[in-house]
Amino acid sequence: MSAVVPPVHTHEGHGHDHGHDDHHAMPSGWRRWLFATNHKDIGTMYLLFSFTMLMVGGILAMLIRAELFEPGLQIVNPELFNQLTTMHGLIMVFGAIMPAFVGFANWMLPLQIGASDMAFARMNNFSFWLLIPAGIMLVGSFFMPGGAPAAGWTLYAPLTLQMGPSMDTSIFAMHIMGASSIMGAINIIVTILNMRAPGMTLMKMPLFAWTWLITAYLLIAVMPVLAGAITMTLTDRHFGTSFFNPAGGGDPVMYQHIFWFFGHPEVYIMILPAFGIVSQIVPAFSRKKLFGYTSMVYAVAAIAILSFIVWAHHMFTTGMPVTGQLFFMYATMLISVPTAVKVFNWTATMWRGSMSFETPMLFAVGFIFVFTMGGFTGLILSMAPIDIQLQDTYYVVAHFHYVLVAGSLFSMFAGYYYWSPKWTGVMYSETRGRIHFWGSLIFFNITFFPMHFLGLAGMPRRYADYPMQFADFNMIASLGGFGFGLMQVYFFLFVVWPAMRGHGEKAPQKPWEAAEGLEWEVPSPAPFHTFETPPKLDETATKVIG
Repeated sequence: MSAVVPPVHTHEGHGHDHGHDDHHAMPSGWRRWLFATNHKDIGTMYLLFSFTMLMVGGILAMLIRAELFEPGLQIVNPELFNQLTTMHGLIMVFGAIMPAFVGFANWMLPLQIGASDMAFARMNNFSFWLLIPAGIMLVGSFFMPGGAPAAGWTLYAPLTLQMGPSMDTSIFAMHIMGASSIMGAINIIVTILNMRAPGMTLMKMPLFAWTWLITAYLLIAVMPVLAGAITMTLTDRHFGTSFFNPAGGGDPVMYQHIFWFFGHPEVYIMILPAFGIVSQIVPAFSRKKLFGYTSMVYAVAAIAILSFIVWAHHMFTTGMPVTGQLFFMYATMLISVPTAVKVFNWTATMWRGSMSFETPMLFAVGFIFVFTMGGFTGLILSMAPIDIQLQDTYYVVAHFHYVLVAGSLFSMFAGYYYWSPKWTGVMYSETRGRIHFWGSLIFFNITFFPMHFLGLAGMPRRYADYPMQFADFNMIASLGGFGFGLMQVYFFLFVVWPAMRGHGEKAPQKPWEAAEGLEWEVPSPAPFHTFETPPKLDETATKVIG
């Protein structure tokens, strides 16, 4: 794309008439939120919604760990246990992680690229409010006849064909959340491609903008695939088709192929924006430029492209021919190369930098450490002969929680501590931030590290009961899980809530001396309307001229 950037229209010429009133006065009360078209307000609502869902999913996780605290059945029966594992996964993936990253995108992308708002402000409002009924339907499925779906978050046939009516509401909820994601992705792509400030070429964009641009294309590519898989499930359940029903000539393994063709790019949808956040924070606290910016951009693009050809590594035990196993095994090993490029570049950025370890940097370094561990276990699982032994054991649970909890969640905490002074206008308490970091890191590892050993010893996942030999590690994991959950409650009560109330020392316009980017050119807290006239940028596209 050429360096000529389309002009950014000022607020009046936006094509969506905000009315002239809100130029002078911010809408107040419930109208400000219900009819929100401002990217900051919508970003805030996304973040609050996703934190609420994180707490709900966390309560389900606490019930799971309480049941597994010792052998035998203590608290829930096996059927309810399967409902808990299923809904924990669905709520965390579709209700917590994905909306949270969209919240970060809404807040930060217009600020980072010098745009006055998102391209389609009303669609932005709609894509958020769709999440509320979907979230209620997901959580409410526990109260339906027969309880929540108990087919695992992957919703494999033939289990899904045997579930009660809550299966249908969950399918509907996921359709709505998918529509919300697609609209959000379209909005992000149009905003980034058409509304950058003059002088900001694509290769001068902050890395967070790049990771989100690529993530948005992934979302548009794979959300319809998930919609297809769950719609086929729905017609199998009610309209007499037999896509996945062997009795009618269908094939349950076909469902797995369709689901994982969505599901593997999906895990990169949940981690690429994390890479973007960490790539903003590491240079700021190393007081150096990001090492190898261009290679980082190409690595993100390579991850996105390769993510489409590795889906069947989730399916090594389905009896695929050895040629297929080899193809997916090598493709999966290949995708670790661009991921390693990013880890190398972050490490090289820190190398001989003048580093300081405020909370955002602690979480960013913690992210790199635990995400890399999750990456190594993923590399082990990519090998078909080993995977056949470890398939559906706690080793897999350990692997994806290292990537998703430690990956997605730690990067979001890093992003929160880094940008919240700009959002709220007050500085968080450094002591409380450090308590949150060390508590989270230690309890996280106490929870999930023993699961590697449980998996290697052969403990299957999604079982409510287990033999005595697994008791000790399960007790350790459960204690760690309760601690980790409490740390997140601490984070909300003692870090987020005071900031939302405006308690704390006033944040300067640029709280981090070496941070670069347009977001630090606006006051703290960021005003309701920013960049109504597009900023003029210097050569580096990080500062406003004049």
